[in-house]
Amino acid sequence: MKAIAKTKRKKGMELINVPTPQIGLRDVLVKVSLASICGTDVHIYDWTHWARHRFKPPRIVGHEFVGIVEKIGNEVTHVEVGDRVSAESHISCGHCYQCSNGYSEVCRNLKLLGVDYDGALSEYLVLPEHVLWKTDSNIPDKWATIQEPFGNAIDTVMAEDVSAKTVLILGAGPIGLFATGIARASGASLIIVSDPNDYRLAISKKMGAHIALNPGKKDIAPLVLDATNNNGVDVVLEFSGNNQALNQGLKVITPGGRISILGIYEKRVSIDLNKEVIFKKIRIYGITGRKVFSSWHKTSRFLSSGTVNPDPVLTHQFPLKDYEKGIKLMREGKCGKVILEV
Repeated sequence: MKAIAKTKRKKGMELINVPTPQIGLRDVLVKVSLASICGTDVHIYDWTHWARHRFKPPRIVGHEFVGIVEKIGNEVTHVEVGDRVSAESHISCGHCYQCSNGYSEVCRNLKLLGVDYDGALSEYLVLPEHVLWKTDSNIPDKWATIQEPFGNAIDTVMAEDVSAKTVLILGAGPIGLFATGIARASGASLIIVSDPNDYRLAISKKMGAHIALNPGKKDIAPLVLDATNNNGVDVVLEFSGNNQALNQGLKVITPGGRISILGIYEKRVSIDLNKEVIFKKIRIYGITGRKVFSSWHKTSRFLSSGTVNPDPVLTHQFPLKDYEKGIKLMREGKCGKVILEV
């Protein structure tokens, strides 16, 4: 089968031919239909600081997909041949302290699909059945392949109620853009999106942003305060992984507000903990992945009902062999979500 893999500890990836993987008693073989490229895949391609310390080649990459079950192990009970599935990319052990307390997304023995476990940018994929998700028939394949990152956006937005709240979204990458639509559908009264990329800011308006700001052109703090009658925003959602953006968000959050942080930082951040957090009584949520599987239920209902339409974010689609075109667009910020035809 064909697959996109990181084979060497340096920049780049390769399109390779490898044997179709074999299944165990509780495993499922999935024929992948579509897969989308994540920012994590770009980090691995570029061999960034995070990738050098986290990823060990050789490994097939990718973790966002939809496909059809082609073969099941003898002890598989919850899926059948022919089912259309996606999967939770956090492959948990099921028996550690975190798993037994309902926090399998931070399992002590966690393996990540496409990082620790051969991934979805391949013609076939083998996964344990407990991470598979049967996809609602009302969700088209293009939408089905982004359920995993859409769940990230759900957990970031919905860590607390956002109805009638004012919201600042920092970072208009695909997950920030999904979050914009989710916040709008969840009843946020004012949604402000900040990103230095005008292309993505234009998409944010299509996803429901009331105000789109470019921090590279103007200081966003006075603009946010002006838009909120000098109160500041109730909610900050941080997707950028940028220390300056994080500090901007903390500066304009209203006392008693909350911030959810999904962005990954290349190095340690510096914030004024006393002034911006403690004395303002700010609640901080660290978001990693999705709540398994409650976020998937919410994702399925948002998408199958059409309550959130992700089409404006799904900007490009290429054959698997042209994966480097998608990575180049992502690196340059000239796309939303890039989908690959497997």
